[in-house]
Amino acid sequence: MKLIKRMNNVFLETHIHQGVFIVRGLVDCIATINYSLGKSFYGEMLLRVYINKKTFELRVWNPFRSKLAAAILSGLENLRLNQGMSVLYLGSSTGTTLSHISDIIGPNGVIYSVENEEKCLPKLLSLSLNRPNIIPIIEDAHYPNRYRMLVQMVDCIIVDISQKEQAKILAINALFFLKTGGNFVMTLKSASIGTMSCELSFGKEINYLRLLGFNPLEQVTLEPYEKSHCVVTGIFTNINKLLNSSSINKLIN
Repeated sequence: MKLIKRMNNVFLETHIHQGVFIVRGLVDCIATINYSLGKSFYGEMLLRVYINKKTFELRVWNPFRSKLAAAILSGLENLRLNQGMSVLYLGSSTGTTLSHISDIIGPNGVIYSVENEEKCLPKLLSLSLNRPNIIPIIEDAHYPNRYRMLVQMVDCIIVDISQKEQAKILAINALFFLKTGGNFVMTLKSASIGTMSCELSFGKEINYLRLLGFNPLEQVTLEPYEKSHCVVTGIFTNINKLLNSSSINKLIN
């Protein structure tokens, strides 16, 4: 980490993840550079900083509102989100985490945001109006064939859907859209997987990912920000395994 600015007892440092900054002061937090200058999306604090005679605006990233922020503050190392990347976000809800990913990938990146919960749509659509790198798709993530004409091949798939078949949802979308060697970020909730303990539930889902051709690299629990949740990151390595999976063939057919 590198100290890049000191401002009235507030210290700004770079994070190991590109596009994420550590703000140290009265309260330590993480933040991203605001892609939509002057606009707060969910009531987050905005911080104006001056670096090399340029003005930047930071948005504080609340870990109690975003599972990805909670994972970063819990020590997540393998995120692999960079400027200019293309991302497919499944289950973007009202767009809290989505907005910070929009900051990270910047104007040369693109996020395809898939959501079908009616109550989430007004905020999601409002967010996309102020951020041209977000393309909202009102559809069910179980059926990527319905939006295959709208989405190009992507570098990363992010899944935040509290459903039992979450690994299958990731897999079927990876088959359509994820580049070989591309990465994934998946949030797991133990109660959505089964009645087993968190450790057994998460372990079962991670082993299933391996059978589907994914290489999980890291698992981070989200307490104290979220109970019974974890974030798993990894790489899509073997499309042949996925094509040969009987469960995926059932979904396709």
